[in-house]
Amino acid sequence: MREDVREHRSGPGAAGRTERAYRAREFEAFVAGAAGRLLHAATLLTAETRTRNPHAQALLTASLAHTYATWDRLRDEDPYDLTRRDLAARFARTAWRHRGGRGGVLSALHPQERLVLVLRLYEGVAEEQVGALLGLPEARVRAVCARSVAALRAEARRRGAPGETAA
Repeated sequence: MREDVREHRSGPGAAGRTERAYRAREFEAFVAGAAGRLLHAATLLTAETRTRNPHAQALLTASLAHTYATWDRLRDEDPYDLTRRDLAARFARTAWRHRGGRGGVLSALHPQERLVLVLRLYEGVAEEQVGALLGLPEARVRAVCARSVAALRAEARRRGAPGETAA
């Protein structure tokens, strides 16, 4: 009888509320630690500037919302990797919106080139993983990455950027 009274006072869902509160704090800690880097990656993808990046912010918000929705089901999966994959997939689906440059450092590149470059060089994702994520063969990922770097170097030389010398 005593246990019934305790359960009635605290309610049957008290343990569930405590667990949800813990998971919410855990997600907030993840966002506090990862949001800056993920926002920078999204800003590079959308070719916006650091100070004016509404598309990047919207992209990141949607990806973080997806991560939050699946947070309770994550077990051994890395939440940063999940969010990064979702960010890349969302960008790939909406790349047609991001064709024109908005003044960002990668604005001279095509959206697919930006995606490959950001995943490979900024995020350090292996070629085979980038290929699997984008549905491209490894050789294509390698070629797109090399072509993108060459295009950025040529653009820097054209603009006369410091530190770039003609070979």
